[in-house]
Amino acid sequence: MATFTSRSKFLAGVVSTGFVCAALTPAVAEQQKASPPDFSSNQVGWISIGNDFIEVPGARPSLVRSDPAHPYVPNGTGAQPTYRIADLSNPNLKPWVKERMKKDNDEVLAGKIAFTPRSSCKPAGVPAFMSFGRFTPVFFVQSPEKVLIIFESDHQVRHVYLDVPHSENPKPSWYGESVGHYEGDTLVVDTVGLNDKTFVDNFRTPHTESLHVVERWKVIDGGKVLEVNIRVEDPEAFNEPWSAIQRYGRVQQAMKEEICAENNQHLFDYHIPVADKPDF
Repeated sequence: MATFTSRSKFLAGVVSTGFVCAALTPAVAEQQKASPPDFSSNQVGWISIGNDFIEVPGARPSLVRSDPAHPYVPNGTGAQPTYRIADLSNPNLKPWVKERMKKDNDEVLAGKIAFTPRSSCKPAGVPAFMSFGRFTPVFFVQSPEKVLIIFESDHQVRHVYLDVPHSENPKPSWYGESVGHYEGDTLVVDTVGLNDKTFVDNFRTPHTESLHVVERWKVIDGGKVLEVNIRVEDPEAFNEPWSAIQRYGRVQQAMKEEICAENNQHLFDYHIPVADKPDF
């Protein structure tokens, strides 16, 4: 396992107080010329620049997008907002995926609420976690052994364990098992063991437990932007692996407490999980 100079980082602007140094062999020192990227110090948060994933220039296959017959209209445009209706002509979708999404599209067009993890206060899973953060930021906590990625709303947390292999048979879960390592100025995160209860994007595209996601997090544009290059593979849901980009803008603010489910059923039933039966 490569060693490197590391800094302890804490939430809410707690500044690192010292450095832990280790002797490096010439080969390792050459590989670790750049310090690991700092995503967290000085009360830094990151707000996504748009909700939907960005196409990788020239990449194929293309991402799932809006049905041209039912264009998506977001809030704040002056026009009547709409829910996202997926274009099912995308050739990368397996037949069962198209069938399930068509049923969902038809129900939404007939008046059903297009439920999202954000509106339902449920875990988004990966890679849909990267579609969080349009109005509230994500924060990082970095240590030599682990990176936490925290979405401020509902304080949903991803745990990325550094410089360790995957478990042999990780039990499927909402955020799966994420292991990572630094490659120069980039944090590489490899995630498996995801359950099939989430979607991969805002168009409610389903997946299976075979889902495998690799992310590469890197600060660009002079520290103003955090860019994530995402590669998604699920041979049971997609004909080919696909890639996407998400970008976050830098904000200087401490993490706030925000409880997602509080009073969120006042107007509509968003299918928020409710403990309506005793456990004993």
